[in-house]
Amino acid sequence: MIHPSAVIQQGAELDNDVEIGPGVFIGPHVRIGRGTRVGPNAVIDGWTEIGQDNQIFHLASVGGIPQDLKYKGEETWLKIGDRNIIREFATLHPGTVTGDNETTVGNGNLFMAYSHVAHDCHIGNGVVMANGATLAGHVRVDDFAILGGLCAIHQFVRIGAHAMIGGGTMVSQDIPPYTIVTGDRKDVRLRGLNQVGLTRRGFSEENIATLKKAYRILALSKLRLADALDRIRQELPQTEEVKHLVSFIEQSQRGICR
Repeated sequence: MIHPSAVIQQGAELDNDVEIGPGVFIGPHVRIGRGTRVGPNAVIDGWTEIGQDNQIFHLASVGGIPQDLKYKGEETWLKIGDRNIIREFATLHPGTVTGDNETTVGNGNLFMAYSHVAHDCHIGNGVVMANGATLAGHVRVDDFAILGGLCAIHQFVRIGAHAMIGGGTMVSQDIPPYTIVTGDRKDVRLRGLNQVGLTRRGFSEENIATLKKAYRILALSKLRLADALDRIRQELPQTEEVKHLVSFIEQSQRGICR
């Protein structure tokens, strides 16, 4: 159903099952899959591809040009998967030709009111961005991470899977998977393992216990990072989670928050 007051520009591709509310604007390069609902006065523009069964609430802005002064109108994309919820006043932008040429969003994510996803970001699955959480350009957020309200993530930072960022935290370094981090700028540091989140996601008690040991070595041993990783390899069972933690840290480009 498309409300008669909606503006659908020629060239847009909408599945027959899409619901478009009053006052919505849909640009000419937009594609929207079946079951997606777009609330009143939302704007979907640019080269934007949206999958199935998404909910886009009123006054959200999806696919507007990047807030990057280098952008000159090139064809760059915002690609959104299935079953995402994009709440009021949330903003999601496409990529840039000086970046990855696209911003990508996986499945089952929640973008609360006023959250912001900048150009060339990559969001996994099951991510929650609370009210006012903000990603600068080129940020990567892995599966099931939770970003608290009003937190801000610096350009090129990576947030690991199942990590939790406390409200108001200002993050400028990579956050290891499975951890909790809080603080403001120079005071940002790890505060523990995200044990509650891991339990809710079905991690076994044994795996959580092993990750606790890895966390203690990483964050509390006062070892140099390379030495801490060597100790984790030598002393702990090399579960998939431990291997992922070590690999994430080894691949970090901005340094690891500890």
